Amino acid sequence: MRLATFNLLHGRSLTDGLVDPDRLTAAVTALDADVLALQEVDRDQTRSGNLDLTAIAARALGAPEHRFAAALVGTPGEQFRPLRHDDDGHGEPCYGIGLVTRHPVHTWQVTRLKPAPVRSPVYVPGPGGGLILLEDEPRVVLAAVLDTPHGDITVAATHLSFVPGWNAHQLRQTVRALRALPAPRILLGDLNLPAGPARLISGWTPLGRRPTYPTARPRVQLDHILADRHHRHRLPPVTAVTTPASTISDHRPLVVDLG
Repeated sequence: MRLATFNLLHGRSLTDGLVDPDRLTAAVTALDADVLALQEVDRDQTRSGNLDLTAIAARALGAPEHRFAAALVGTPGEQFRPLRHDDDGHGEPCYGIGLVTRHPVHTWQVTRLKPAPVRSPVYVPGPGGGLILLEDEPRVVLAAVLDTPHGDITVAATHLSFVPGWNAHQLRQTVRALRALPAPRILLGDLNLPAGPARLISGWTPLGRRPTYPTARPRVQLDHILADRHHRHRLPPVTAVTTPASTISDHRPLVVDLG
């Protein structure tokens, strides 16, 4: 069973700044993941060709189950608003996270997290980027209870705040929300926290320890796959951990094989 998490940067390449669906398809196909968590995902955004990036990823993996969970309606860093309800934003540009799986899904659960009440400096990659002061965005946790050959497993995707301290608060909220779902439980995503704090704050066990950011020469692990330590023994052992180079994004994907 292969797990992967990938911050897509809405499918943009740092080389030419373009979003190419064929390039995105190739990048996701190369991961060959049975469960794929996606962050910085667009749907109906002009900057990404009005594409549904989660659906493209699902087709690339031949995955029958996928879902996009919008964190906001509008464009991050520009004009946006929080969702009023889970079905809000249809026909409008949305931004959020995705979860794609080859395994049947029993149930889905969405948990919404409030943005930090303060602005924070953030480094934006690419031309015209640099250190800018940004308003935080609403966040979302998308969980699914899967029917797998290893039994029912809960997997969840998220992308936490870039505001120091607030991301720790959101991680605690996420762990509490996931306790309501069946064990064993796995959390995948860009937590905007290094490996040590992510482990200590969550109390969960890292399934893979590799730097994932920035993509050219990764120095820090912001992207994680964590398992609830109380039920880790019910999961197969880890047989491989990789962070393959990709033609898109400023993050590398984190890939964990369970054998």
